[in-house]
Amino acid sequence: MHMRIELIPLPVSDVDRSKRFYTDVAGFDLDHDVQPGNGMRIVQLTPPGSSCSIAFGTGMGGDPADGTVRGIHLVVDDMRSVCAELIGRGAAVSEVTDMGGILFASFADPDGNSWVLQQLG
Repeated sequence: MHMRIELIPLPVSDVDRSKRFYTDVAGFDLDHDVQPGNGMRIVQLTPPGSSCSIAFGTGMGGDPADGTVRGIHLVVDDMRSVCAELIGRGAAVSEVTDMGGILFASFADPDGNSWVLQQLG
């Protein structure tokens, strides 16, 4: 058996605000922003270098009131430079924590969906 995670849907309250956060602050690449009809809008973005994307929009089901997605891991090669870039773009990034040679830091989007940056030793 072979399985891959390629898309994670996120609940957001404001599609345009979230799109700006993920492109301008988090630095994700915009893959699609489409409106296939019936009031549906789908925005898909991919972190630089990743094969897994996120998606949010309207008419997709899910609602931020249903809860937020927490702790999605983004594995990075250089924690300090990634944190500096995110902070420079306006993200509120936590302090870096060293857990026995593995570094962690975190940030969240405007709806509270949280991300963990991880640098393996």
